[in-house]
Amino acid sequence: MESISAVVLAGGEGMRLRPLTQNRPKPMLPAATTPILEHVFDQLLAAGVTNITVVVGYKRNRVQAHFGSTYKNVPLTYVTQEQQLGSGHALLAAEAEVDGPLLVVNGDQLVESQIISDVLEAHANADVSATLGLLNRADVDGYGGVILEDETVTEIIENPQDDRSYHFNAGVYAFETQIFDAIRAAEPRAGEQSLIDGICELIESDSEVRGIVSEGLWVDATYPWDLLDVSFDLFEAGLIDGSQRDGSNSSTTVHESAVIREPVVIAPDCEIGAGAVVGPYVCLGENTTVGSNAVVEQSVIDADTRIGAGATVVDCVTGVGVTIGNGTTIPGGPGDVRVGNRVFEDEDLGALLADRVEDQGGCAYVPGAIVGSDTVVEAGTTVRGTLSEGMEVRS
Repeated sequence: MESISAVVLAGGEGMRLRPLTQNRPKPMLPAATTPILEHVFDQLLAAGVTNITVVVGYKRNRVQAHFGSTYKNVPLTYVTQEQQLGSGHALLAAEAEVDGPLLVVNGDQLVESQIISDVLEAHANADVSATLGLLNRADVDGYGGVILEDETVTEIIENPQDDRSYHFNAGVYAFETQIFDAIRAAEPRAGEQSLIDGICELIESDSEVRGIVSEGLWVDATYPWDLLDVSFDLFEAGLIDGSQRDGSNSSTTVHESAVIREPVVIAPDCEIGAGAVVGPYVCLGENTTVGSNAVVEQSVIDADTRIGAGATVVDCVTGVGVTIGNGTTIPGGPGDVRVGNRVFEDEDLGALLADRVEDQGGCAYVPGAIVGSDTVVEAGTTVRGTLSEGMEVRS
């Protein structure tokens, strides 16, 4: 099958993932030790896609500086969505780069290549305006349910309230170019142009929209603690190698008395001290240090983080440049997490420490704690609830 153009929608912020998205867009958050968007590109390439346009917007320089003009010898074309006015608006920003059938995926969701391949094959073998990738999932809340009749999509309902049999919308689409006119024809909602509304416009105009039911990994991070599940799902699906046969890679130092419990993934230039225990289900970002006799379990630790001697870190997500001092205890979840005006009960989050948090040691974190970026936590402090950025927290 001849490769068609792919448009990756990577312009959004991910407000519900704050404070992690304060300094970078959601597609650049870590899935294991590499950005979500990097995994998206890998799955596109595995499906045979070699023409990629990336729609960027919020903190776009973080995307472009990281990837540059190519990814694994595949050229990347960037277009800018100047204002984040919906998924349809994002796709319209890429219209000038497309002159035929196109594949559209989200840059902030992990979708296995099998789903992409199934959509491309189904679209190539049918005379239709659009082909949607679907999954058999009972819970479609938040992502949209699709009614399918003999492989024809008849309805897309964003928040179904009835007991009909819905398929899960995986957010993988193949389109003919009339999708652009359909998006423009659809009535904007709250000032935003929705890609789903554009697809519904195709259906209402009697254009044929096909659905193909597929199988494979699909995972999204809606809230910060979801990054734990995203990374762990990558382990379970075999999309990252969680085995550390010699406990390290060529540029990482692991003390002979340290213990590595698989699955773990350790990025380059890490250092693991004497008597430290790392794993299971741990992702250590580049240039991370784990001090002597520290314990790290079930955590996603981003780059340039320092975990002090004797610290305990469980069910933890960090941003970049975080310091967790000597003897600090993050005992793990479940805990109640406050996000804005909502409280999420019994989430498996020990703590979230955003970019450049400085924990001075001997601190104790109540499960569910969220600490904003550039906050300094004084030695011996008990940390609970949600702390804003730039604070100085004293015991």
